[in-house]
Amino acid sequence: MELMDNQKEQVRTWLNQGATLSDVQKNLKAEFGISMTYMDVRLLVLEMNATVKDKPEPKPVPPPPPPPKTHTIEEEPSPYDEPLDDEALPPESAEDQAAGPNVQMTLDTLVVPGAMVSGNVVFTDGTKARWLIDQQGRFGVDPEVPGYRPTPEDMQMFQLLLRAELQRKGYM
Repeated sequence: MELMDNQKEQVRTWLNQGATLSDVQKNLKAEFGISMTYMDVRLLVLEMNATVKDKPEPKPVPPPPPPPKTHTIEEEPSPYDEPLDDEALPPESAEDQAAGPNVQMTLDTLVVPGAMVSGNVVFTDGTKARWLIDQQGRFGVDPEVPGYRPTPEDMQMFQLLLRAELQRKGYM
């Protein structure tokens, strides 16, 4: 569709005022009753050698300041950061095992969902339990017998076994 000179001049005015092609399309319909597709408006602007002004670039929003430094548990020195000494390792021979608690611990090859590492433990009295360390580093033990609490010696041996195995696997 051909526009008259006064209509073309009005289109140039709209474009100089920062109108988009969509705005020109709407204004042509509203003011002159001319219905054009977006592509037709685009071609019209090209034929008129008019240009659509680019919208100014939005100013980048500065990143928020870093949160204030807070004290976390990871910053505290941990006795677990030190390498194990030979005395802390579980006994290896049958004679040594008779002297201490007989706790058996395994790591899962397929970790339970939501955990970083998981496995099973069998305490000296034969009670079995599932254990895990979740993504936040929280430790949990779920015994098969509700309310079961292992002896402090069994728990200490389990922790030593777990620590040694995690170090061996490269978790620590």
